[in-house]
Formats: sequence, C-alpha cells, structure tokens
Amino acid sequence: MTGPRHADRPSHTEGSPLNPDTLEVAPGTVRETVQGWIPNLATEEELRIALEKAFDYRGDVTLTLKNGSKVEGYIFDRIPGPSLTTSFVRVLPANSSERLKIPYAAIAGLAFTGRDTAAGKSWEAWVQKYWEKKTTGKGELSLQPESLE
Repeated sequence: MTGPRHADRPSHTEGSPLNPDTLEVAPGTVRETVQGWIPNLATEEELRIALEKAFDYRGDVTLTLKNGSKVEGYIFDRIPGPSLTTSFVRVLPANSSERLKIPYAAIAGLAFTGRDTAAGKSWEAWVQKYWEKKTTGKGELSLQPESLE
C-alpha cells in the first residue's frame, strides 16, 4: 500500500494557486512604546491587558497596591487565572533580591516607570554604527554589544 507522495501535493505542482514566496514571509510586528504610560485600570479586562503589557515590557514598573504600598521592579512572570484573586504577577523588586507573588486583585495602579532597556536598539542601528566606525577608522571595532547604560 502506498500513500500520496510529498511532491504530488497541490502546493508542489505546476499551476498551484499557492505561491511559496508569500507563504515563507511572516508579517512583522510593531512594538508599542509604553515607557512612562500609566494605564487606566477601571475594569478587570483593562487590568489584565495592562499586566500582559507589563510582562512584555523590558523595564521596571511600579505597582501601587490596594493597601497603599508601592512595589517597583521587573515583572518576570504572570499566572493568569479565572478570577483576579487566582491570577498573580511575579516581581523582582528593584531594591531586593526576593521574588514577590502579587495577586491581580491586590493591584490598584500600574505605571511603566523604568527605562525600556531595549528601546531604540535594533540590529540595523548596530550594523550602521559598526560600518561607520569601520569606514572612518575611528573607534574600536568589536562584535560585543554596547552597554545599555
């Protein structure tokens, strides 16, 4: 018993409506700049969306808790659950090595206060700087990344 050959698939035969050049291209993404943003957290959905963006953010955020205290740090994990009391963010505080687990229900406010460590950094910008240094002979040529500070 034999099955169909890979080469006989419709995408591999002449006259195929599928264009492999368009299939191999993935659309790019636009990175939203949220540095300095203080989202409105009036609804559960707004809180969940803001915390998802905070998880994707590459800088520190400041969480204002309902008890009045503030936690500044990097959100390195989140555990979404069916309710705000069963959903958590995990934070590395800026002033401590301890890891905090904070329920969504305890969060009253969120601010993207830290600098986005990768903002403005791109491969194209690095290559351009490299070639400028190489063509002018100025500066040390290195394949090491530049400091973020």
